[in-house]
Amino acid sequence: MKQTVQRQLVLGTGNRKKALELTELLAPHGFLLQTLADFSDVLNVVEDGNSFAANAALKATQQAQHLGHWVLGEDSGLVVDALNGRPGIYSARFAGPQATDDENNRLLLEELIDVPDHQRTAHYVCHMTLSDPTGHVRIESEAECHGRIRREFSGSGGFGYDPLFEIVEYHCTFGDLDGVVKQVLSHRARAMYQFLPRLLTLIRRGDWT
Repeated sequence: MKQTVQRQLVLGTGNRKKALELTELLAPHGFLLQTLADFSDVLNVVEDGNSFAANAALKATQQAQHLGHWVLGEDSGLVVDALNGRPGIYSARFAGPQATDDENNRLLLEELIDVPDHQRTAHYVCHMTLSDPTGHVRIESEAECHGRIRREFSGSGGFGYDPLFEIVEYHCTFGDLDGVVKQVLSHRARAMYQFLPRLLTLIRRGDWT
């Protein structure tokens, strides 16, 4: 009986909820998944890029070289049209360097208080970058999920801006939606659906060493 070879892949995030989403999408494909929490000597990567792609590359390549493993870096955030694209790459620290999800959400509501419903459009962006252990980028993917910002919190699921981000056709926020549904609709899931075929092709070619 042929045994499945598990390939070690480090998810370059300390966000447990984000890591859980990525794990659920990758685990069925035979990877031995770890997160930065599994290492005692990870780098504190400075996310000073000017785009989601740049920050994802920083997180992937620097950690990969440091740890000597394949690393999947991911950068994501919320782009609000009425705020000229803010918070964007600063989504996690919109209300300050150590801001909580609740603080970020309340600041978003404050900034949109006078914006009518039809102008509260927004979209999530997710960029994924895979680096080999030498720090070379091997795969990238990016996807979006479009919706609008509610005026009140709804739902207790998800994280970040999920309780305010409404998928209009479902009349629900990401905070309302079941995790299985979110795995189909979310920006992170859509980026992963682009990423996975490329990853499996890389492995079939024998490029994973």
